[in-house]
Amino acid sequence: MTTETGKHTAESPVTSETTNQQWGGRFSEPTDAFVARFTASIDFDCRLYRHDIQGSIAHARMLGHSGILTASEVEQIITGLEQIQQEIEAGQVEWSVELEDIHMNIESRLTQKIGPVGKKLHTGRSRNDQIATDIRLWLRDEIDVISKEFRRFQSGLLQLAEKEAHTIMPGFTHLQTAQPVTFGHHLLAWYEMVERDYQRLQDCRKRVNQSPLGAAALAGTTFPIDRHFTADALGFDGPTRNSLDSVSDRDFAIEFCSAAAIAMTHLSRMAEELVLWTSAQFNFIELPDRFCTGSSIMPQKKNPDVPELVRGKTGRVNGHLISLLTLMKSQPLAYNKDNQEDKEPLFDAVDTLRDSFRAFADMVPNIQSKPEVMREAALRGFSTATDLADYLVRKGLPFRDAHEVVGKAVAFGIETERDLAELKLEELSTFSDLITADVFDVLTLEGSVNARNHIGGTAPEQVLKSVEVLRAQLG
Repeated sequence: MTTETGKHTAESPVTSETTNQQWGGRFSEPTDAFVARFTASIDFDCRLYRHDIQGSIAHARMLGHSGILTASEVEQIITGLEQIQQEIEAGQVEWSVELEDIHMNIESRLTQKIGPVGKKLHTGRSRNDQIATDIRLWLRDEIDVISKEFRRFQSGLLQLAEKEAHTIMPGFTHLQTAQPVTFGHHLLAWYEMVERDYQRLQDCRKRVNQSPLGAAALAGTTFPIDRHFTADALGFDGPTRNSLDSVSDRDFAIEFCSAAAIAMTHLSRMAEELVLWTSAQFNFIELPDRFCTGSSIMPQKKNPDVPELVRGKTGRVNGHLISLLTLMKSQPLAYNKDNQEDKEPLFDAVDTLRDSFRAFADMVPNIQSKPEVMREAALRGFSTATDLADYLVRKGLPFRDAHEVVGKAVAFGIETERDLAELKLEELSTFSDLITADVFDVLTLEGSVNARNHIGGTAPEQVLKSVEVLRAQLG
């Protein structure tokens, strides 16, 4: 008999069928239906099924290796788990909210398939170390996939930089014309950003690749387990060193989101430049049509939606980082239910980072530059003014005096609406008698970029050398 409140009376005792079979023995009433839905994670952690099964197979083999399970029991468990994975991938498994999470759903299905032996799989472990293991396995795989997209994007940048090594464009500070640079040099600046992002991911992976399996609920287990066995079987660098820390911290997920936020910030900066450069006001480049959209009302529009969307998605990844930092900030040791909230921000950060870099890796190498427009823009804004100052310094004038001379020459150019290279020698020499006919060698755009022929400089020769070196490093 059940009362209106849902409580079982003495005439209707609570059984394993009315509570969660995996943990309900201590409870005198079933979980409230709303609470079951509210606390369940199966809707999102089901994507960990492959890694959960991978970890369970390694755990089962370790239990056999340690003499805790028989060889026959281990074989039954592994066969059952492999069959469950096939069923999941064939779409034959219906996830149960009542079973809460991916672990219990799989374990329950295993017991259905092979009987009581399935209940032995959980010997010597807890859902606490199980989920910590699953997330690390999953994140490690995702980092490897994302790293490949980083490298693909970098390869595309090198391809385009080589092609644009001699293309002159204005370099900017404060979004004002500063000095002429080559488009190839600008693209290599993007490359360097992504290279640091790549290195951060590899560094993060080292800390992800530690096995918490065997830490159990928080204190380890009384069974004679072999944590090195499971760590080796799962491709980890080794087991974690402290059971309390192993199950309770998610700093590896926070670290990934931090690296992801920085990488997305770099992509956002690139996206902003792409948006500017495709505008009618700049008109420096053309993006492939397949990465743009039109307007439902203005037929002339070609909108750079992919860069704009990546720029916007940066905010959600930054938000996920803050979510995880806030999630962890007040948690006492060891595991707390709060940590169920780690997965959705992490999952979305991974998906967003991977897809954003995939889009850029596909799009950027196919950019079409407009060299004539870029060159014309570089001619505006007195971009060779610094070259004139350097010219005067090389002739013996102190730099501060040279700066003042060039400033006066620029003011005259503004007044007469001419660039420095368009002024006559007689006009330029009125500002300093050190200015002679050879000044026009440094006032040209080509002269300006070619003069910066050193490591890290914008000269085409340096761009091509850098491309060669970086391409060899990529392999």
